[in-house]
Amino acid sequence: MLRLRTLGPGLVHLRSLKPAYLRDSTEHSPGRAAAESLAAMSTVWPTGTRALRCGRVILFVLLASMITCVPATADDAALQRLFRNELAPLLRTYCYDCHGESDGEGGLSLAADDSADKLVKGRQHWMRAKAQLQLGSMPPADYETMDTVSRDRMVELIDQLANSINCVQNPNAGKVTLRRLNRTEYRNTIRDLTGVDYSPAKDFPGDDVGYGFDTIGDVLSLPPLLMEKYLDAAEDIVGQAIDTVPPPQSFAISVQPLKLKGADQFDGNRSLAMNHNGTVTLSLEAPFYGDYTVTMVVSGDQAGDAPVQIRVASGGKAFTLSIPESDPTEKTVTFRLGKKKHDIDVSFLNDFYASKPYSREKEDRNFFLHNIEVHGTERRSKQLLDADLNPNHRRLLFVTPGKTASFESAAAAVLSRFASRAYRRPASKQEASRLVQFAKQVHDGGATFEESMQVAMQAVLVSPHFLFRVEKPRTPDAQGRMPNINEYELATRISYFLWSSMPDDELLLMAHRGELRDQSKLREKVTRMIHDRRSSRFVGSFASQWLQLRNLERADPDTQVYQGFNETIRESMRIETLMFFSELMKKNQPVTRLIDADFTYLNESLAEFYGIPNVQGEAFRLVSLKDSQRGGLLTHGSILTVTSNPTRTSPVKRGKWILDNLLNMPPAPAPPNVPELDKGPLVGSLRDRMEQHRSNPACAACHKMMDPLGFALENFDAVGQFRTRDGQDEIDASGEMPDGTQFQGASGLRELLGSQRKEQFVRCLVEKLMTYSLGRGTEYYDKCAIDRIMSETQANEFRFVDVIIGIIESDPFQKQGFRE
Repeated sequence: MLRLRTLGPGLVHLRSLKPAYLRDSTEHSPGRAAAESLAAMSTVWPTGTRALRCGRVILFVLLASMITCVPATADDAALQRLFRNELAPLLRTYCYDCHGESDGEGGLSLAADDSADKLVKGRQHWMRAKAQLQLGSMPPADYETMDTVSRDRMVELIDQLANSINCVQNPNAGKVTLRRLNRTEYRNTIRDLTGVDYSPAKDFPGDDVGYGFDTIGDVLSLPPLLMEKYLDAAEDIVGQAIDTVPPPQSFAISVQPLKLKGADQFDGNRSLAMNHNGTVTLSLEAPFYGDYTVTMVVSGDQAGDAPVQIRVASGGKAFTLSIPESDPTEKTVTFRLGKKKHDIDVSFLNDFYASKPYSREKEDRNFFLHNIEVHGTERRSKQLLDADLNPNHRRLLFVTPGKTASFESAAAAVLSRFASRAYRRPASKQEASRLVQFAKQVHDGGATFEESMQVAMQAVLVSPHFLFRVEKPRTPDAQGRMPNINEYELATRISYFLWSSMPDDELLLMAHRGELRDQSKLREKVTRMIHDRRSSRFVGSFASQWLQLRNLERADPDTQVYQGFNETIRESMRIETLMFFSELMKKNQPVTRLIDADFTYLNESLAEFYGIPNVQGEAFRLVSLKDSQRGGLLTHGSILTVTSNPTRTSPVKRGKWILDNLLNMPPAPAPPNVPELDKGPLVGSLRDRMEQHRSNPACAACHKMMDPLGFALENFDAVGQFRTRDGQDEIDASGEMPDGTQFQGASGLRELLGSQRKEQFVRCLVEKLMTYSLGRGTEYYDKCAIDRIMSETQANEFRFVDVIIGIIESDPFQKQGFRE
């Protein structure tokens, strides 16, 4: 196989891509071929990673009037009146005493934003305030009680003013930073493109995470090391995909002349001295059919009127050589030999001896053999046999030069199709032509057709159009409408959303026909994609990151305390949760079943670990949980394990996990210098100790939200097994939210999340899916799209496929806006 980097000018040209990839402010143009510098592109690189954040899209308020987007008026005066006449009096009554203009507790000053305009600019901290209001943690319990009507109206006003956006008049669809394929997407794309399962996990640097996902454009940078790895990977991948004629074998042997057959008839010290006619023989076991060169170092004592003559013979072919030299010199002959044993004879032909007249001196012609070596090179056809070709080779090189196709026409057909599939859009004539010329340059240098295709395909695999999901920059039209991305770009967004890989031929054909915005055809295709085996990539990527299952492999329960836990159980827990998510999606169940399902998927080992009888065999199957303490994600061993400590449960971690991942209400970071629970002077049961910990005013606000949620799961230990006691203490699994909502145990928590806060959970899931699929965090202007998805899917109980199609049909997914 030829290497891309050994091609002289071609190497320099391709490697010149690297600096352009890395320049922060370089502009990129998607119309260039693989070997073009990225300096010509027109999409602006991010100049830095944004602060990671989650939950900036407004959480769903449990008021009927908030189901759809509140169309904020464009009249600034009206917004100012709304702030001055309605919100400001509520703020003065309940907030300004603690969060005044200059002395705001927790660093939060609400009074400083004394107008509607300032409130919009301070949107981020107003969203934090709104979340605290929704949970009931603000105003604090020792402050004036806030009635429900005032609380709901304050939430509504903050939402309307901080996110004042007209959902009718072309809201911004947002823009995604030029996105590099992450490691998972790269592996899947390579497999679908070439058939080679190349794992970059060991060699590629890890992908950074933003907003909880590794699909975020802002953090998927391209360090120099990764560019080097891409070059190595491209070479390895095409070498596995395309067969080439193996390089010829070589052979070498060196024999001391004194050890040749017949050498004992002559004199010798270190060299063989043949002082009379005769023959010595080298016996050679030729390992292959090929050309064998015999190299001899020889000399002669000259006498008479002719130089020393020798004959070298093998297999009926002989060479006669004159040796006029008296000093050692090198002579070579070459034989074509088959794979068998051969004798190579070296004969001295013209011995001469005579006395000089009138002298005691003698004339003596002798031959000296100082060294003998044989070097063999295999001869083989440059044609590959069809029977020996791997399936990937046949699929990629579907045309080869011959009687009906020239090198150029065959290369154009092969490379145009390969580049079009790799770039996820038709390769331009210019791009295809450059690849063909590149391949021809390699071919003209003596490479075979297959080797030329290898090198050209390596160029494709290090092109920005393969490594990045490039979308043509667009601007709003004269009416301010945000433009749609083209159908090939839409196909790419869909396939990487649902398959973490390139579009298949059917999706590309739909894009070519302009069918991806036909609602019925799109729904049919998306449904087929969800039922395709490749949808397991979406489950493994999205669900694992959303639910933090990737932390399961790092969880380290103390097996002295939890003796039933082992690696088999760990893996079974992971499979249970992913299979549960996958089956709900494929069966188009309401997404709320993730919370309140009365079934799961178990095998015998995990069922026995959970204490569930009558499950036999190691295959996972549907298991009813009716009349059981379990149900929904919250009682999966995987979730309970990743939210626990090695030796005990952690109500704080579990409560925070629920706020982060199911309600999209992440608590503020813990204040500095607050001791961990085990390190403080705390006594009593875990609940008693948590109460003492919560007595710290710096901790109280957040723990009032987290702890009740976590305590509801206390009947499940640190590895998810059910219990009624914690040591000597009876488990108290009751909880009360800051707004007074009470619940009991896991079943009560499921009721709270799956019924009372159902829409808030669904909105959280929609936002997580949008973040994952778009490759950026959701912004305030995405509220219009999220509200529409909520509204349109509510009538059908928020079913999985409806939610996914709603995201795909949304403006942020279909259009390209701008960054604010």
